[in-house]
Amino acid sequence: MKVQAAIWRSQSLCMATWVFAAWASLQQASADQPVLDVAVAANFASAMQMIAQRFKQESGIRIEYSLGATGMLESQIEQGAPYEILLSADQKTPQALVARKEAIAASEWTYAQGHLVLWSMQPDRVDAHGDVLQLGTFRHLAVANPQTAPYGAAARQVLQNLHLYEQLQSRLVQGNSIGQTWQFVRSGNAELGFVAQSQLIRSGELPKGSYWMVPQKLYDPIRQDAVILQRGAHDPQADRFMHFLQRPDIRRLIESYGYGP
Repeated sequence: MKVQAAIWRSQSLCMATWVFAAWASLQQASADQPVLDVAVAANFASAMQMIAQRFKQESGIRIEYSLGATGMLESQIEQGAPYEILLSADQKTPQALVARKEAIAASEWTYAQGHLVLWSMQPDRVDAHGDVLQLGTFRHLAVANPQTAPYGAAARQVLQNLHLYEQLQSRLVQGNSIGQTWQFVRSGNAELGFVAQSQLIRSGELPKGSYWMVPQKLYDPIRQDAVILQRGAHDPQADRFMHFLQRPDIRRLIESYGYGP
């Protein structure tokens, strides 16, 4: 029995040593792998997940991306967050960063144009013309914070152009980002809400429920710009990723998520 116990202890020690060595090897491989830090507007989450996977497969560069309202990401950049690239939900924020010498002017370009949708999980809640807003047959309407989220600003513009903003203000449920706004509607905490079309598309199709594709004439175009930040100015990985985004096949991928060219 003593011999068997000794053998067991020896085998256990060898196994523990092997597991530790394997863990250390993985940690070292992870540490040695190039990483690119990107700040990403919340509406682009689904597309970014696929793009990050494709980019890593082709380049070996891992993308660490943080999602949030564009205004929140801008604040984080100002406070020293280690982002090298910003994929914004508007043009104003990248232009402001360039003006403050916090981003590279020559790198700025429009990677997508977003579309606003009024959506409900309930099949008959939203009609094809958005008349539900006039009828007011709901308790809560979800919108993103117009101060920090460009899609929230667009939603406010729609309500103002329909002369409904003051009338419906007491029913508005405000999300910190368009991602949180989508969650409000998805969970049923709000019967309907203004979200990004890109959040609804799955496998090339819009989801169950009901929706109104908001006419472009009711809000300013949501042109979403990308820009290299000062932290990524001398990083060839940042430049490589920006060129990757502009490839025709990646452009088609972005459009497949409901964005305009």
